[in-house]
Amino acid sequence: GSGFLPSVYQGVQCRSKGDPVLYASDPEGMDRELRRRSLDALRSLNELQSAELGHPETLTRIAQYELAFRMQAAVPEVMDITRETAETHAMYGAKPGEASFANNCLLARRLVEQGVRYVQLFDWGWDFHGTGPSEGLREGLTNKWAATDRPIAALIKDLKQRGLLDDTLIICGGEFGRTPFREGRTAGSNVLGRDHYPDCFTMWAAGGGMKRGFNYGQTDELGFGVVENQVHVHDLQATIMHLLGFNHERLTYRFQGRDYRLTDVHGRVVHDLLA
Repeated sequence: GSGFLPSVYQGVQCRSKGDPVLYASDPEGMDRELRRRSLDALRSLNELQSAELGHPETLTRIAQYELAFRMQAAVPEVMDITRETAETHAMYGAKPGEASFANNCLLARRLVEQGVRYVQLFDWGWDFHGTGPSEGLREGLTNKWAATDRPIAALIKDLKQRGLLDDTLIICGGEFGRTPFREGRTAGSNVLGRDHYPDCFTMWAAGGGMKRGFNYGQTDELGFGVVENQVHVHDLQATIMHLLGFNHERLTYRFQGRDYRLTDVHGRVVHDLLA
């Protein structure tokens, strides 16, 4: 969801196979002109309601309908990775028609190329507790590396060679780290697993004004805690917002009756990370 942000900023979920965006196609028997007239009439009614009630979600609804109308014309071409060359498919490891992280990375580049300002790629299945071979570190993590390393590297390379990397910030990370020791429930098993661990973990960034080719921060020798240059998640958010041109201490949104900063009451820009 959009969190504290107004729902006008809600994302659009795309799919790597089938209809790229659900429910964006014109109903059967309705052409573009009729669809336009229908939306114009609906917009007039919504504007009347907005003028009477003053509810911001009414304006959000108008914006969502207009976005869907524009997407009906633009999305099919943008999301069609068969338009890419065989060399590009090979670089990403993409296979048109299949649902894969490689396809999604290629789609991300196409979306950025067309001016989409924010793209999120979600890759599930990293919760390696070791409850079975496929959820253990040896097999599961090896398979994950094979499915993600190549397309991520290809995305960075592709953006750079097209002159887009300096203006595109790539952040790769998860919700938390993993314990520096095996999980207790796997004791006596040949399958290795790790539990959730929020105290320290690693994320990486590329492009978009970030300093290149260095590591920042350090854990103790066991990976239990941070001993140097700790970056809290609020600090990371503040730094990202700084790169996007926002002052995280001044930007607020009203949510449930009060104004919220997107970094709450915390966060500092980590200038050592900036190019």
